[in-house]
Amino acid sequence: MLKVWGRASSANVQCVMWCIAELDLPYERIDAGLMYGVNRSDEYLAMNPNGTVPTLIDGDGPPLWESGAVVRYLANVYGKDPFWPEDPVARADVDRWAEWGKVSVQTNFNGPIFWPVIREPAGQRDNEKLKNAIALFEGKLEIADRQLSGRKCLVGDELTVADIQFGHILYRYFELEIERCTLPNIARYYDMLTSLPAYQQHVMISFEELRPK
Repeated sequence: MLKVWGRASSANVQCVMWCIAELDLPYERIDAGLMYGVNRSDEYLAMNPNGTVPTLIDGDGPPLWESGAVVRYLANVYGKDPFWPEDPVARADVDRWAEWGKVSVQTNFNGPIFWPVIREPAGQRDNEKLKNAIALFEGKLEIADRQLSGRKCLVGDELTVADIQFGHILYRYFELEIERCTLPNIARYYDMLTSLPAYQQHVMISFEELRPK
């Protein structure tokens, strides 16, 4: 059985848990990080010296951390075509979009947009900086909007690892109190994601506990 440490409200935990659910794997999840603690303990740091979440152990295997690496591990061990293609060229196509979702999309959303809106009072925000960050982020979404033209998912018509790494961030984007541009293919794609039981269970999770008390 998989054992996962990490709070349900963590975006990185959410993409791992969504992947686990799509692969229909048994798991145990232990809350860790921020208000739950655990991740700074000696025991946890022995597994993951970064003190970040998630950390995953699969049976008797070693601790795994970094959500992108964890998702690829799960896909390599348990995934099948088309979720994680057997053909190396097709797999590379999925993997490049997955990496792009992690590096170019999530990185340009969480730090510059999500955390300032969640944690800074409206009157104390640098609105110009936030506006520029949203414009940069939505420039990345425009790439995905073009990619999704004529496709149900990011790479073809079936869910893949690329969708896991990219799609999980859209829930926060659409729920956050910000102005959004109009991207019809992204909107259609997001509607599809929100109909998936695994997405509903592991991604569509309130982030209210992350706001300052």
